[in-house]
Amino acid sequence: MKNILNVLIFLPFTLLAQEKEIKTANYFEDLTPKEREIIVKKGTERAWSGDYLANTARGIYVCKACNNPLFNSDSKFKSNCGWPSFDDEIDEAITRKQDYSLGMKRVEICCSNCKGHLGHIFEGEGLTDKNIRHCVNSLSILFIPKK
Repeated sequence: MKNILNVLIFLPFTLLAQEKEIKTANYFEDLTPKEREIIVKKGTERAWSGDYLANTARGIYVCKACNNPLFNSDSKFKSNCGWPSFDDEIDEAITRKQDYSLGMKRVEICCSNCKGHLGHIFEGEGLTDKNIRHCVNSLSILFIPKK
């Protein structure tokens, strides 16, 4: 129910605030080399280096590659892990895939629209009541402040 309310509250201003509509093709053509390394090649930005790590403004986070709304600022929390963390996502915004890279078993999260790499999801850490952490690269997302 809370997700539905968040979508109803944030989606209208999100769609108006975006300079571009949600892309349906050519997702990665406007990315910088660093963004491409993260989003397309599934890289990871250096811990504690992202622009949105300490952002506490109200608004919405969208996919950097295609402008798909991903996270509301209300779900962002301080996890002290070095990357922006969210304990909730906008319904149907993210897909999950098993990731066995680097000798670990993790769950990768990708934008459901363009399939661009966002980061990983972790459960059972006890950091929030929802007990989930979306660990996201700042270079994979764009923040749109609430007007």
